[in-house]
Amino acid sequence: MNMPSRLRIITIAISLTLGAAGVVWAQQAGFTRVMLQDHDLSIAGKHAVQARAEFQPGVASGRHTHPGEEIAYVLEGQVEVTIDGKPAIVAKTGETFFIPAGAVHEGKNMGSTVAKILGTYVVDKDKPLSTPAK
Repeated sequence: MNMPSRLRIITIAISLTLGAAGVVWAQQAGFTRVMLQDHDLSIAGKHAVQARAEFQPGVASGRHTHPGEEIAYVLEGQVEVTIDGKPAIVAKTGETFFIPAGAVHEGKNMGSTVAKILGTYVVDKDKPLSTPAK
């Protein structure tokens, strides 16, 4: 089996594993989210997920929701965060932002370099981590 075929099989296996774990990532071109850890909490039916998101310049995550809270820290760059019904905020390196459970929101890299975010999600265990907004 050649290397591209092996890579495809590994990618499919990882995707199926993450999907089975309830971790669904809405990926836009130029936006990536990588799961770092996922642990059950002492709160029944909840788990905490940490992920690193990277946005290329000018790229948005796409409007989506989470079945729980998102607590985020900007590792590099700057991101404009829009939450439906609230004024947009710009979070820069070293700053934080909070997304309430179920809120329709989107992040967009407004800078000229890659933006990196560390997101911590406290979410329902039996639901996908991210769902595209309608």
